[in-house]
Amino acid sequence: MHDEPPTTGARRARIADVARAAGVSATTVSHALSNSGRVSEQTRERILRAAEDLGYRPSPRATALRSGRSRTIAVASSMSAAVAGGAARQGFYLEVAAAAAERAFDYGYALVLVPPIPDELIETLGHLSVDGLLVVEPAQDDPIVRLARRDGVPFVSIGSFPGATDAEEQIDLQSDTAAELVIDHLVRAGVRRPALIVGDRPRTSYAAIEHAYRRAADDHGWPPVVERIFEADGEDGGRQAATRLLTADPQTDAIIAWVDAFAVGAVQAATALGRTPPAVRIVTRFDGPRARASEPAVTAVRLHLPEAATAGVDELLRLLGATTQPRAPIPRPELVFRASSPDHQQQA
Repeated sequence: MHDEPPTTGARRARIADVARAAGVSATTVSHALSNSGRVSEQTRERILRAAEDLGYRPSPRATALRSGRSRTIAVASSMSAAVAGGAARQGFYLEVAAAAAERAFDYGYALVLVPPIPDELIETLGHLSVDGLLVVEPAQDDPIVRLARRDGVPFVSIGSFPGATDAEEQIDLQSDTAAELVIDHLVRAGVRRPALIVGDRPRTSYAAIEHAYRRAADDHGWPPVVERIFEADGEDGGRQAATRLLTADPQTDAIIAWVDAFAVGAVQAATALGRTPPAVRIVTRFDGPRARASEPAVTAVRLHLPEAATAGVDELLRLLGATTQPRAPIPRPELVFRASSPDHQQQA
């Protein structure tokens, strides 16, 4: 007959208590509870029953010391704070982090949210005691990826990135599909002189939209106009770039501002110049709080970031040996029409 589990206020059961109750060594208990080492199924079941009867809960600190694992992962990005979240602390980066934290918690892992930091301070990431990294939309030769590779830290990227090796896991955000959705919308809307604003860093999403834009320009006779601005300039950069575009060519009838912060600035510039939709259509990539709160609200692409973040955590924990479950597929991106560039079919 087993002892009753300890009541509130009683001494917490220790691994030695479980070993004594199961008639095995503390090492065998440790192996059985961590699914490591060679323990027969009969012995494992006896140990699990003893642990349950005693109300034994492994100490997270002790487990970390024995395994060399912290059961903590981090999410990090080289994106500027001006585009990753901004003053409202909402946006692309935070949407990924929120979903990743929920999924990590399901597995008993904590998530550290690393704030956007300049390249020269990336080395501070090496001071964190984490088992792995989720890297959000890395750029080519990204400093966070370089650090992870150098230190041998397992990582998964949310979004594919230039220069990735075949062995490195990436969660595809389907950048080509998102770009085609926006370009196809503008073609169907009949625009004649659209311009493109992208960030200054070599990211897959920027390359995808520029490729789709230039191909459409060749096909439809658009004069290609591409503005590259510093990501760190955020909304202000988008406003200044859009002002330059609309002033230099008053016939500009659409602006593809591929970062939502740039798009909000572009809306402000167009409004200030009296160029309201549909005289100037404005579209962006990420359907987030900025796009929805803008006046007018901005047509954007639903990227299904929560699902992508969940898949990223699943893949990272698979690399860490914490799960064998395959990651779920990410739904196809969808264009969400708003007042900045309404659906041409609904206008007809």
